[in-house]
Amino acid sequence: MPNFLPINTILVPQGAEYKAVCRAFRGVTGSIPTVVAIPVGMKPLRKYLQQGQFLAAKSRVLIMGICGSLSDRHTVGDIVLYQDCVYQEKQQECDRTFTAQLHSCISDKVSLVKSLTSDRLIWSAAEKRRLGETLAADVVDMEGFTALEFFNASGVDVAILRVVSDDCQHNIPDLTPAINSDGSLKPLPLAMAMLRQPLAATRLIRGSLTALKVLEQVTNRLISGYSQK
Repeated sequence: MPNFLPINTILVPQGAEYKAVCRAFRGVTGSIPTVVAIPVGMKPLRKYLQQGQFLAAKSRVLIMGICGSLSDRHTVGDIVLYQDCVYQEKQQECDRTFTAQLHSCISDKVSLVKSLTSDRLIWSAAEKRRLGETLAADVVDMEGFTALEFFNASGVDVAILRVVSDDCQHNIPDLTPAINSDGSLKPLPLAMAMLRQPLAATRLIRGSLTALKVLEQVTNRLISGYSQK
């Protein structure tokens, strides 16, 4: 058995993040992980995972995607590997062995972080900095804790690798009204939210494009490491 992988399944939020990860697999042959698009947000993801039947105990799942920074130490395009994830006063840990193996594969370009999972979009730079300071968290996403809680209870090894798409120095548009209850995005409210805050929207788009490019690159790097082991 290879000493790094197998990764059985990669879960990525649907939309641009999922497409970026899939692009990394173009032209790759042989045994590769299954890439699955998941809904955005805690409640939609929990419902989705509870309905899923694609995982078995003792399998390995890698969660990938983009995240927001809560600290000056992490800026747009930085690759982060989660050690644990907090939500309210609860904490879930990533699998240490799996995480260490991923870290060794891309150690020169990745930071080990503590993540916050939020049940709403954190768009304000001031709130990001406050959360980072009060919770000693480095980054924020909307799925990590839910995924860890589910898979840790199921005996599945989980690691989370993300790329920072927005820093804690600037606001991003409040896209909350654009997120459906099923975790998908509503195009018209999304466009309206972006138009209401054009400077913030431009910054978000630029940051997201940078992060998605890095996400594709780091996925490709992992797959190269996979095929060489």
